[in-house]
Amino acid sequence: MVSGDTAVRRLGVAARLFAFVALGTPMLWSKDVAGLSLLLVLGVVLLGGILTELVPRWLAGWTPIAEAALIGVLVAVTLDTTLGLAGAVALPPFIAGLRRGLLAMAVAVSTGVIPIALMVALTQWAVDTEMGLVLFSWVAMGVGLGLIACFLHATLHRRPDSLSAYRSARTLIGELLDLSGGLDSGLDPQVLGGALLSTVGDTVATRTLVLLVPRNDDGGCLTPLVAVQTTTEHDSAETDLDLLGEIAEEARRCGHLVLHEDRFAVPLVADAVTTVGVVAGLLPGPAATAGLDSARFTRLLPSLTASAVRLETALLFRALRDSATAEERRRLAREMHDGIAQDIASLGYLLDLLAARPASPAQAEQFEALRTRISSVVTEVRRSVESLRTDVGASESLGAAIATLARNLGEAAGIPIKVTTDERTTRLRPEVEAELFRITQEALNNAVRHARASRIDVHCLVHAPRAAITVADDGLGLQQSRRDSYGLKIMQERADLVHADLEIDNRDSGGLVVSIRLPTVSQDPVRPPRTSDTVSV
Repeated sequence: MVSGDTAVRRLGVAARLFAFVALGTPMLWSKDVAGLSLLLVLGVVLLGGILTELVPRWLAGWTPIAEAALIGVLVAVTLDTTLGLAGAVALPPFIAGLRRGLLAMAVAVSTGVIPIALMVALTQWAVDTEMGLVLFSWVAMGVGLGLIACFLHATLHRRPDSLSAYRSARTLIGELLDLSGGLDSGLDPQVLGGALLSTVGDTVATRTLVLLVPRNDDGGCLTPLVAVQTTTEHDSAETDLDLLGEIAEEARRCGHLVLHEDRFAVPLVADAVTTVGVVAGLLPGPAATAGLDSARFTRLLPSLTASAVRLETALLFRALRDSATAEERRRLAREMHDGIAQDIASLGYLLDLLAARPASPAQAEQFEALRTRISSVVTEVRRSVESLRTDVGASESLGAAIATLARNLGEAAGIPIKVTTDERTTRLRPEVEAELFRITQEALNNAVRHARASRIDVHCLVHAPRAAITVADDGLGLQQSRRDSYGLKIMQERADLVHADLEIDNRDSGGLVVSIRLPTVSQDPVRPPRTSDTVSV
């Protein structure tokens, strides 16, 4: 990155060279021999100014004032010979303003004009209209260029503000809050996506319609955000989504409507460059039979473009929220690890010193019980830190992340946890996976900590955009919640964020079952896993 002083030096050199060429070219064209000889003198003055760019900053800063005086004298003594050098008076104000700011610019203008005014007054030349207009125009040009240079000077020498990022964020967030009241459709991607599919469905008769968006902000593979199906055949529904995923990728690559027999895909473009997502559909029959052509989609384009802008805004807002949430979780994990965990461990060391010299056997037993309790609290804090830092993003899939979590919890608590997964290659949106993972994590933590369970079974099915997760234990079942307990409420809030159904019920055989279902495909209930991979702890 070029520093401010370096940029000023380069601009100063470039300005002098440009002025010399701009003044000399007309003289060469008109073969003005007298003017060319005077131009050489000006060149010497400008060369001196270029050389001073190499001297210390405090000295070079006042060089334009000396240049202004020399150029003013040169223009004054040549007024009766040529007006070709009059333009040189506009150069010193620009360089002075670039170097020292407004005061130096004003001094440079005055220093350049004074020799000309004195020469006219002392010699009593008759300044004709042409000469007066030329001189006035170049002096005014010098003032204008000087003001521009003053702005550049202030910009290049502005002190870096360590809080500039926060100030910008504050301004943008404030604007977003002000605008949020005017967002008639809100900032929920699922709601906006459903409305978009309804718009397409009102125009095109389909048996399957799905909205796919890039999984990551940097444009990863497409993943279903929301879908609508009229068929009730589960196997057919899964095949439809696979076929539509292929044609959607093709539409994203080519950037326009794609029609393949009974399938179509149209990219959603928020502006001339950005593709927000792709709407893909399966027709009841071939496109020709259904009367589907590009003209029908042409009529849809205005509403699709508006929907794409809303959807992109919602996706960006959710990405911002998720990024802030993830960073806050990491911060809390650091605070717990470096603060509470260390303080409790220090209490344990102090207790060990006291327990080394008990006053009585009874006191020794009390010390031992207290030491056991402190160790349990330390283990619980460390488990919480690990839970806060665990994320789906580092795993190959949601099922893999849940299996890792279950393995860690089971080993720490000594409780067997069996995880059964049934997942397809296509993944859910990152924010959906994150919320489902946190709900599952809370359910497992409750089963390990409070249920007194001897066995926990977890079933995870993910056929994007559908998902179903079940956590069942053989513990005490649903107990009366405490006033200071917010676990179940938080689980419900997380489910509401991704429009999932959360059910918590007692098992007939004893224990509790927590079910999370993501019914984003209408009229297509999620069934239990058919084929599965099993991870036991």
